[in-house]
Amino acid sequence: MIETAFTPLQSLGGGALIGLAAVLLMAVLGRIMGATGIVAGLLQPAGLADWSWRAATLAGMISGPIAYLLITGQVPALQIPVSTPMLIVGGFLVGIGVTFASGCTSGHGVCGMARLSPRSFAATLTFMLATGITVFVIRHVVGG
Repeated sequence: MIETAFTPLQSLGGGALIGLAAVLLMAVLGRIMGATGIVAGLLQPAGLADWSWRAATLAGMISGPIAYLLITGQVPALQIPVSTPMLIVGGFLVGIGVTFASGCTSGHGVCGMARLSPRSFAATLTFMLATGITVFVIRHVVGG
């Protein structure tokens, strides 16, 4: 049985940093901080300036474990309780969902809801319901 750790202070801190990053990106560049949109634009940039901010944002997103290592001297503990094929299937399913929703949880859930976008409220509700159902099925029906 998978047990989820209750970490309210770390979760609050992480959420505050994500919110701050989203606000700064909008204030400084006028851009929405949706991770899939940032990566998609990185693969097909409109120009060097467009590629530069996207690359810097992506580098910031993936540098957390490196910063943790430098500060603590330890690699962050990480448990992935599913097989590699399941991760690949999950990645494809997320990609399909992102395509149909025209954005991801960061774009809709953080930025879109803050702008009171009805489409983002609907997308976020759909994401959350699908997540809840998936966790219930995996933990209580399948027995993972």
